[in-house]
Amino acid sequence: MNYTHEVEGMRCVAMIDRHGPAPIPQEGKWVKAKEITDISGLTHGVGWCAPQQGACKLTLNVKNGIIEEALIETLGCTGMTHSAAMASEILPGKTILEAMNTDLVCDAINTAMRELFLQIVYGRSQTAFSEGGLPIGAGMEDLGKGLRSVTGTMYGTSAKGPRYLEVAEGYVAKLGLDENDEIIGYQFVQLGRMMDMIKDGVDANEALEKASGTYGRYADAVKYIDPRKE
Repeated sequence: MNYTHEVEGMRCVAMIDRHGPAPIPQEGKWVKAKEITDISGLTHGVGWCAPQQGACKLTLNVKNGIIEEALIETLGCTGMTHSAAMASEILPGKTILEAMNTDLVCDAINTAMRELFLQIVYGRSQTAFSEGGLPIGAGMEDLGKGLRSVTGTMYGTSAKGPRYLEVAEGYVAKLGLDENDEIIGYQFVQLGRMMDMIKDGVDANEALEKASGTYGRYADAVKYIDPRKE
């Protein structure tokens, strides 16, 4: 250790007792985190790239400083899906410090990792007060049946009005309009559920029918349109 001449010449003064870092809540316990291995918790964060062309929602389940589970969901950029594929191989097994200093290929994913790091080392995880935290696999439960991200896609123009394309229930196949051409409901298809049935041997048309449903006053509509074509 090198010291400047000024510090070398100073008198040594006794230091008061140090109490260490302030405790943070982690998986139902209060922890004075001093090492990366002291960090545990499941949390979510969102990142974006410099041109803001796309965004990433990252979910990490950290146990004793190590990322045991990672869910990477992307939006708005085709290249991000391939970056996310690589990140799903890169992140599990790394400490959160390693992950912070690893190129995760895509700026949006790197930014999401930064936001999660800040949350989790400050004790702001989703499992701060959950005893024992959540088991590995809990992140996947966010996707629900069919294991598909919850995506909302809406489009509108001043000339032609709104179009609902994808909602929480799934892919929007038809919009129901009233006599004033206002949307009063829609027909949706749960694509994950439909694909599961097809993989189990159900005829595609039958699977489509079984995976379809409606929302709102769809049955009362006087007109039905395909939001992607009409």
